[in-house]
Amino acid sequence: MTLAAPHPGPPPRLGVHATDDGVEVGVLAPHAEAVDLCLLDPDPAAPTGWAERRVRLDGPDLGVFSARVPGVRPGQRYGLRAHGPWDPGAGLRYNPAKLLVDPYARGLVGEVDHGPATYGHVVDDALRGDPAGAADPRDSVAHVPHGVVLDRRPGRRGAGDAVDPAANRPCTPWTDTVVYEAHVRGLTVRHPDLPPHLRGTYAALGHPVVVEHLRALGVTALELLPVHAFSSEPHLVQRGLTNYWGYSTLGFFAPHAPYATAAARAAGPAAVLEELRTAVHALHEAGIEVLLDVVYNHTCEGGLPGQHLSWRGLDSAVYYQHDGAHPAALADVTGTGNTLDFRRPEVVRLALDSLRYWAQEVGVDGFRFDLAVTLARGHTGFDPDHPFLVAAGTDPALHGLKLIAEPWDVGPGGWRTGQFPMPFAEWNDRFRNSVRSFWLADPARAAHGLPEHRVRDLATRLAGSVDLFGRSDPPLARGPRASINYVTAHDGFTLADLVAYEHKHNEANGEQNRDGTDDNRSWNHGVEGHVAADSVAADIVPLRRRSIRNVLATLLLSAGTPMITAGDELGRTQHGNNNAYCQDSPLSWVSWDLAPWRRDLLATARHLTALRRTHPALRSARFFTGRAGPDGRPDLAWFDPAGALFTHERWHDADLRTLQMLRVAGDDAVLLVINGSLDPVDVVLADPAPGGVEHGGAGGAADRGAGDGWTAGGWAGGEATTGDGVTTPEPATWRLAWDSTWEHPADADAAALTGSHHQEAGTRAALEPLSLRVYVA
Repeated sequence: MTLAAPHPGPPPRLGVHATDDGVEVGVLAPHAEAVDLCLLDPDPAAPTGWAERRVRLDGPDLGVFSARVPGVRPGQRYGLRAHGPWDPGAGLRYNPAKLLVDPYARGLVGEVDHGPATYGHVVDDALRGDPAGAADPRDSVAHVPHGVVLDRRPGRRGAGDAVDPAANRPCTPWTDTVVYEAHVRGLTVRHPDLPPHLRGTYAALGHPVVVEHLRALGVTALELLPVHAFSSEPHLVQRGLTNYWGYSTLGFFAPHAPYATAAARAAGPAAVLEELRTAVHALHEAGIEVLLDVVYNHTCEGGLPGQHLSWRGLDSAVYYQHDGAHPAALADVTGTGNTLDFRRPEVVRLALDSLRYWAQEVGVDGFRFDLAVTLARGHTGFDPDHPFLVAAGTDPALHGLKLIAEPWDVGPGGWRTGQFPMPFAEWNDRFRNSVRSFWLADPARAAHGLPEHRVRDLATRLAGSVDLFGRSDPPLARGPRASINYVTAHDGFTLADLVAYEHKHNEANGEQNRDGTDDNRSWNHGVEGHVAADSVAADIVPLRRRSIRNVLATLLLSAGTPMITAGDELGRTQHGNNNAYCQDSPLSWVSWDLAPWRRDLLATARHLTALRRTHPALRSARFFTGRAGPDGRPDLAWFDPAGALFTHERWHDADLRTLQMLRVAGDDAVLLVINGSLDPVDVVLADPAPGGVEHGGAGGAADRGAGDGWTAGGWAGGEATTGDGVTTPEPATWRLAWDSTWEHPADADAAALTGSHHQEAGTRAALEPLSLRVYVA
């Protein structure tokens, strides 16, 4: 045992940081009696296989143990051992037999082996034991990952650090943003045009074939499922499964090493980090931002019966929320067994330090916060002015980055959609539910003679969900961009499965199909699951594909920020599994072997994103007012099938499933015509008049009845003079830009997809059942 000299100078940074002559160490463990830095080197002669030099840190000073340790070089493996009372009833679980991962480790090597030695309390071979029982004496050094010292000081990073991914950020405006949620491994592991050694890796993300797919699709931001180092839960390992999604964090600073190429893993954590940085740089060069899904609400250590890997051994009473009882029990608002306690400044600091590191060192452009309500829970529940939210929104290192909240957790009062402060955007689950209900669940009910929902909620979502996101201070300041519109995500059915399954099929997860939601709002169109081409039910297949196009168009053409789930543009299926969190297999991976209909779907997705990109009216930065602009045209108006403006009574008509949405921005006008009925409908194309406009609400049917007070009329691009000298507007001419009934040839380009059909406003257009059209002026 070596005793460290007191740390000179200002309080140390937390973690292990390289200096000119060694390392600077800081470890937060306020209730510990002592903390050791354990320097590790392989030694086959040692009982554990590791030679260990322990350095006793000085402290605690304000809860931090620290030291300067000379002679330690980058690449050195290390861990921590904490000494103190073993008093589970008081929430204190100190066991120096357990090597602990430094919460601030920038690099990790090795994996958790999930055996009994990784538990702080005594367990049997089946991992059963009393978490309030005796401390386990077995040394865990050979059973847990080790931290690795990295030197990230400017000028000291090594020859491989050729790029600075933070220097070429695309800084895409929110109004132009299209998010693509993907899994690092799942996106590329089956891509046939990638070299085999790159498939499923960080390096593959920046490869030209992947970048080109994203660019052609119109993606501007790649949102990655967790890339923080993570570990699978023991119950999954016992069933031969893994935590595929990665929502089980082991280290908030280290990249997950298994996602790196074999060469990078062999070279060590510095090479793993550099591979990820290089991929981010390549995506930036293509104009694509990189967002990280980050999990600061809980860790991989699970509930009290769980493993003893890091935070639990350093200071469980500080890092985790406890219920205040004696014996102490963990509070759980995440559904994982533990909850990091964001009432503690130390926990807020950990999350902010991690965010700054990934923003500045890796160059990422934003973050999606998993179960973000947990991060804003104070002593009385959710607080929109919580210190973490205020700090994240005002930190100079995070300025201008995209911050996205998943606005719920499973605790009391956990649903908070629309209640986060600026500059946060939020996943809009109301959008998901409304779109699924309108296009899928409602027609399924109608096919059985059951009532359907009204069109008013869909209209509100199409217009940017002002009912949710307009309640800011000042009002309406957040704009539609705050709404992250999505219909599918990593959890739940894929888009192809939404139209093919009405029930979840999660048997492969080993939980007797009890896991996953039952609120899918899906429609199998009459037959559950895959329908073969020679099946007697084959006639439903075209309607299924039309339903996919209806949903995809609604997603990409609504006001707000759209998010596509990887593979939905290719017709990816999980065969009805709506909770594939433990399926690291072809069930979850994106398939790039495309049948003709999948190529057609990809062409459709590209065309829809191009429409969004081309037309400012589809990318509103502000909530609609419904008022006339300088040229007399409203920014938003709603029309019924007869071309008449909606009245308050019309919004509440339970039989109405057809509507027209006119959006105007400057010289650009777009008309969406939607038929959610099972019957064909004739529609008189809308034609609003300049000048005769009354206030019509801020953009959604649920908010004051958008469209109320409008008068019918005719807007035109020119004028005509009658025989008596009276000038009247000419009817507008609409060009049909897209129709969900179209089956596009796989090789069609955007120009061919638009066709050449033109039609005057005020004339009739025949809409097929369950269809959506886009007209542009």
